[in-house]
Amino acid sequence: MKKPLIGVVPLVDIGRDSLWMLPGYMDGVAQAGGLPVMLPLTEDGQDLDRLAALCDAFLFTGGQDVDPALYGQSPLSGLEEVSPERDRMETALLERVLALDKPLLGICRGIQFLNAALGGDLWQDIPGQMPSDVTHRMKPPYDAVAHTVDLVPDTPLRQLLGREQIGVNSCHHQGVRTLAGCLSVMATAPDGLTEAAYMPGKRLVWAVQWHPEFSFRTDQASQMIFAAFVDAAR
Repeated sequence: MKKPLIGVVPLVDIGRDSLWMLPGYMDGVAQAGGLPVMLPLTEDGQDLDRLAALCDAFLFTGGQDVDPALYGQSPLSGLEEVSPERDRMETALLERVLALDKPLLGICRGIQFLNAALGGDLWQDIPGQMPSDVTHRMKPPYDAVAHTVDLVPDTPLRQLLGREQIGVNSCHHQGVRTLAGCLSVMATAPDGLTEAAYMPGKRLVWAVQWHPEFSFRTDQASQMIFAAFVDAAR
């Protein structure tokens, strides 16, 4: 059986005018049995049609803040660098992925983008808008546990992991505020922040706020998330 081809959304370095990739995204997919490929940063409709048809699944990676224009808000204090080009590409790609019912996994920015693009909104800066005792922006090493999350009963993630609670790493300052109507919560942090969500009725559209690409080498839950994603693409 051929390995599923997994399209990985590129990371964008605006200052260096470059595209790049963290190895954990690629290695996590590869360890789970997929063949990862980094996508170009493109808004060309025909190119996106071809990529959406060619790849078996898509990984929406971390990166810059989601532009609040995507969810109808103006920038607030605490907003950091945004990448409008990436927002536009991901919006166009998401439409195609959902139409084809291809598996999608969002990580960190991935859950934020997915929620914003589907009609939800975000905390533009958690420390400034919803101060919390939970460590949402940890210091290295990023494969350590920053806090726990509670897994919601009768959701795919709870069924996959078979546990009520897991420890996760965390490195973000934005987060889901109002969840998009087509998404359902799969995990929450101790302060109530949505930490994982999915789209019912799809083959697999999952997103997590934490970083399995940093922890998959030693963390079983991270390995199982990558494996479920790649298996859904077979």
